[in-house]
Amino acid sequence: MGEMIEFPGGDHVDRGYLAVPPSGRGPGVIVIQEWWGLVPHISDVCDRFAAAGFTALAPDLYHGRIATEPDEAMKELMNLDIETAGRELRGALAHLLDSPSTTGHAAGVVGFCMGGGLSLFAASREPEIAACVVYYGVGPAREGIDVSGMKAAVLAHWGEQDHSYDHATIEELEMRLREGGIHIESFWYDADHAFFNDHRPEVYNAEAALLSWDRTLAFLREHLRS
Repeated sequence: MGEMIEFPGGDHVDRGYLAVPPSGRGPGVIVIQEWWGLVPHISDVCDRFAAAGFTALAPDLYHGRIATEPDEAMKELMNLDIETAGRELRGALAHLLDSPSTTGHAAGVVGFCMGGGLSLFAASREPEIAACVVYYGVGPAREGIDVSGMKAAVLAHWGEQDHSYDHATIEELEMRLREGGIHIESFWYDADHAFFNDHRPEVYNAEAALLSWDRTLAFLREHLRS
């Protein structure tokens, strides 16, 4: 089990959920929340990464606020300033890479829903990010992606039943990344939005979740070798 920690955030203090593997050290992974906030699902994902040998940190981009209804979540999303979130992610990354529980000089980033777009945004701004995993999310953050500064390889998981994007949108994103020299591999699943979230049984798809998780671990292990 991980714990809530605090870390420097420029002119203030940020907080997040940190999970460390049983060995005490592992490659670093930043986990970026869905639009609900830093909910138990996200801390559970960090714990799962730790069990798999990674040191995982999920920064709390809503600063303690949790949304329980879609209208609340949309309000939080609309109030989220992308540049501010980017600075907070930079602070989380710096803390993670400086931690004695993190091995190597590069980290991965994994984002879900809203966090999917933010994972691409962070990877485009932070050269220390070597691997970026996107779970069913593009969102407004994609407009700020500067592929010229991106070093990370990208793995993306999409749901065929997800109505928040379509194949054309994803193909345009993939083309943009590939034209910038970024390696991206996408997988489509016969599943809805948030199919990885086992706290939401109405959309959770166990088969897609397990397959995407196995692919994610293999991808991160390949690109975050010490």
